[in-house]
Amino acid sequence: MNEVVTVVGGGLAGCECALALASRGVQVNLCEMRPEKSTPAHHTGSLAELVCSNSLKSTREDSAAGLLKWELEQLGSQLLDCAKSAAVPAGGALAVNREEFSRLVEVRVRQSPNITVVHREVTEIPEGRVVIAAGPLCSDALAEKVLAACGSEALAFYDAAAPIVDAESLDRSILFSQSRYGEEGAGDYLNAPFTKEEYEAFIEALVNAERVVLKDFERADLFQACQPAEEVARTGKDALRFGAMKPVGLTDPRTGRRPWAALQLRAENAERTAYNLVGFQTNLTFGEQKRVFRMVPGLQNAEFFRFGVMHRNTFVDAPHVLDKTFAIPGTTVRLAGQITGTEGYVEAIASGLLAALNTYAEIIGADPVELPAATAFGSLVAYATDPDTQNYQPMHVNFGVVPPLEDGKRRKKRERYAAYADRAHAALRDYITGRPELFSQE
Repeated sequence: MNEVVTVVGGGLAGCECALALASRGVQVNLCEMRPEKSTPAHHTGSLAELVCSNSLKSTREDSAAGLLKWELEQLGSQLLDCAKSAAVPAGGALAVNREEFSRLVEVRVRQSPNITVVHREVTEIPEGRVVIAAGPLCSDALAEKVLAACGSEALAFYDAAAPIVDAESLDRSILFSQSRYGEEGAGDYLNAPFTKEEYEAFIEALVNAERVVLKDFERADLFQACQPAEEVARTGKDALRFGAMKPVGLTDPRTGRRPWAALQLRAENAERTAYNLVGFQTNLTFGEQKRVFRMVPGLQNAEFFRFGVMHRNTFVDAPHVLDKTFAIPGTTVRLAGQITGTEGYVEAIASGLLAALNTYAEIIGADPVELPAATAFGSLVAYATDPDTQNYQPMHVNFGVVPPLEDGKRRKKRERYAAYADRAHAALRDYITGRPELFSQE
């Protein structure tokens, strides 16, 4: 095939898009500005670097996140396959060793005869068929061109990442291994148990610590799923105890009782040499992170492999400037990933795959790819491209935007979610069967 597509951005969406197009015989120029030019959030020049958490969320198919993974598997996602190969223990979630995941993706990209990787900053929208998957940290020069092409001003929010600590520096006489409601000593998480006094002292220090961005954020500036822990704590002293630090389902083996609160740590790799502080994205200065997080029981001597960081993300007003395939109307330019406002690692992968399928459909003269609204990702895309959507903000895949069940029966939440999943399974299988020009029918 003589068609050449330029994919801008070597993150999750861009790599998935490039691999999906290449597997269909399309020549791809994959442009990534790192390592020549980095961003406030990246730490390497590698493709598909995970800049925040190492978790890709739940694998349960009766959850929206788990259902999305099932859908990607059916659609042939290559990055999901890499994630499974790089998985580390995380209970019912899919978490990965960041370095191994990135390495596996890079190997696939560089071994593809149809992909040429170009390390340079793209400052103008290239000619021809283009997928802009530059992420929410798109360079200023390119962001200006994208926004000019969309005819819309940027929307923006602040995103944050959690610290990562050295496992050797943790006090295992205090920390205990257990997943919520699991057996002691058998869980995939380490738990730091707090007494009431320890928790209140920690919260006091957290909310009064020095922050990097010295302002009180407007609520609209902060993406809800990545609120810095100190901002959550500011809403009330028990906010974290009923959120990221909830002790429900945990038993401190030293006391035989549930702790007042608990901070969980999740392994960064299969060897468990590094752990991240779950739910503790932060905007504190590095010195304050060291001081405050060493107040956590068991972390008094913690050594930090990486401190938490906060950065400003940019996304477009997708419902009002993009069509149903995330293309800029009247052009051969399509957007993919978090720049469209579909927030989350797996959502970015799905967006890249969808961009590839729609670009390929254009090349062969096939109908556009519009996934059934009954599917997890199809419902999110429908929401993100509906002109009636107002006050658009980044959103993870969720069951709040799927169409209601047709039978009108009243169900408990878990039963309703299971029914959503069953319906999505049937809808996606039928769709794939009906599009043989796009999907292998092996």
